[in-house]
Amino acid sequence: MPVSDSVDFDPEVDADGDTTSEETPDGLPINELFYSLQGEGTLAGVPSVFVRTSGCNLRCWFCDSYHTSWEPTHAWLDREQILAEIESHDADHVVLTGGEPLLHEASVDLLEALEDRDYHTTVETNGTIHRDAPIDLASISPKLESSTPTPERAPEGEGAHADRWAERHENDRIDLEALAALVEDYEFQLKFVVTDEDDMPEILDLLEALRGVTDAPIGDDDVLLMPEGATRERLAETRTRVADLAMEYGFRYTPRLHVDLWNDAPET
Repeated sequence: MPVSDSVDFDPEVDADGDTTSEETPDGLPINELFYSLQGEGTLAGVPSVFVRTSGCNLRCWFCDSYHTSWEPTHAWLDREQILAEIESHDADHVVLTGGEPLLHEASVDLLEALEDRDYHTTVETNGTIHRDAPIDLASISPKLESSTPTPERAPEGEGAHADRWAERHENDRIDLEALAALVEDYEFQLKFVVTDEDDMPEILDLLEALRGVTDAPIGDDDVLLMPEGATRERLAETRTRVADLAMEYGFRYTPRLHVDLWNDAPET
């Protein structure tokens, strides 16, 4: 369900692209709520209901959900509205994604309600926020230096915002304390968006640092390399070399199945 089909958008944002709407006590800013296949990670191909919240504390220049970050749009839906839409689909797996869904305290309430209903949940997060919630799989995607926006490297028309966001994004994109808490508390996968070989030293350094601050085992098979690209054309440029890097370094490769199937269509 595109929320715009049934609920009026409230897309008020400030100069930095942050939403300014007042949060409801048990509601979430929902950008999309739809049924599809999980396209990424260890559960790729699983029929899933996606709950995509709006709002993000980072601004990756290649974000494939810019309508939740660079140009955040949403409708406020309360927990019962969200649950009713989820239950209307024949799926046992729910993906809470964004944006950054763990920005919102109400995400915890939703996850608790989903646990009560025996859903299996994946939370897709950038790894900068930890919350105490029932999460079956934390799909953690730490953002590399190559994600930092510049005026020349930003979604169309967002050059001015990129200039303001560059320093904030660079300062906030890695939080070792939050990453350690996530891998200690949940079953997890570490999913890195990779363009080429230049990204690998930073991935190796981050894994070494993370292993140094937690006793939680982090195996190479917990690390997934995902090609950068939100369109079929871009994936055609990156996926073969990222697959080669996965084999070279002994990590896992994850496709972007939804892009292969539906290109950059919304609600996929």
